[in-house]
Amino acid sequence: MTVRVVLADDQPLVRSGLRMIMADHPDLAVVGEAATGIEAVQLVRDISPDVVVMDIRMPGMDGIEATRLITAGPATTRVLVLTTFDEDDLVYGALRAGASGFVVKDMALNDILAAIRVVAAGDALIAPGVTRRLIADFVGRPGTAPKRSPRPVEGITEREREVLTLIGLGRTNHEIADDLFITVATAKSHVSRLMAKLGARDRVQLVITAYEMELVLLPH
Repeated sequence: MTVRVVLADDQPLVRSGLRMIMADHPDLAVVGEAATGIEAVQLVRDISPDVVVMDIRMPGMDGIEATRLITAGPATTRVLVLTTFDEDDLVYGALRAGASGFVVKDMALNDILAAIRVVAAGDALIAPGVTRRLIADFVGRPGTAPKRSPRPVEGITEREREVLTLIGLGRTNHEIADDLFITVATAKSHVSRLMAKLGARDRVQLVITAYEMELVLLPH
């Protein structure tokens, strides 16, 4: 299956570089480009791509507001945010807005392509250690943290609770399978059921839920 991608960045060179390297990968196809957040939102409404690679800093509507509008809409489009390590505050905003993953602009282009595939599949977090730190900081910040669940979420099994805890720790499906002595296919099934039961869009939201349920303790 070909992943249909929209590139949203106000720097033509960034879009051009990604488009050129993606041309050599038949499973990825650039179906649109946007130089502003407004253009990105309109493209999603018009063509419903699988993934938007979204710059945070753009003129007019920024990537955070564009991400919020895209993820709140009817399309199933996922957003992969382009960021830099000195933009933590902006990343928190993107996380709240519904971004499915994060890549750093100075990463190798092939790594960014791999991240696009991961986000399209909804299968794993991007750069688990970095994303886990961001989510932990996000949940722990006064004024930005979602309210803690007053009671355990109902309707999930004990095994699913174990899987959710491991997701909160940033484990991949293969690592979950190893930890619980189950097959990778079974691990994937548990993750899919958790998404359905908890109404989670992707694994980023499952990680946040794990923190909200206090299955994973915040770092001190």
